[in-house]
Amino acid sequence: MKQFLKTTSIPLAAALLLAACGNSQQPPKETGHEGHNHAAEEAPATTAAVKLKDDKLNAVYQHYIHLTNALVSGDAAEAKIAGNAIETGAKAVEGGNKIAADAAKIVAAADINTQRTAYSSLSNEMITLVKKSGLSSGELYVDFCPMALNDKGGYWISAAKDIKNPYFGDQMLTCGEVKETLK
Repeated sequence: MKQFLKTTSIPLAAALLLAACGNSQQPPKETGHEGHNHAAEEAPATTAAVKLKDDKLNAVYQHYIHLTNALVSGDAAEAKIAGNAIETGAKAVEGGNKIAADAAKIVAAADINTQRTAYSSLSNEMITLVKKSGLSSGELYVDFCPMALNDKGGYWISAAKDIKNPYFGDQMLTCGEVKETLK
């Protein structure tokens, strides 16, 4: 009888706990991007509304979001994964060779500070290409942190007006300002 209670009470308790928490969601379906932390890619709801006119650049932009979020959270391993995807995708984008080279530097970097330095150059190129491409929906913000890169300053693209600084992460998460809105 004790064995019966042990084998039935644990699964029953787990089921009740899940039901009590309202966890009725189905498990996520495989998307082909397994192996890295999708939580790091979560961005504001406005991100889904953003679409660039150049489909190839739009695909790279999605990985750029992943990279930016990885740097915001200080996750060098995730930054390498995103950098690898950017490097691959940027080679198919007209004028994307510099972005691919900068992404390769992020992948090869030994630490997050080196990744953030390469990210600055990559972001400058992304801003140029996004402006050239234009947006078919949504809006993006060109953000700037004057303290990044030893007070030389650094730009990045964001889909939200709220500043989340990829150059400093938790150290100075809200350091920076919106310099331009792209529509």
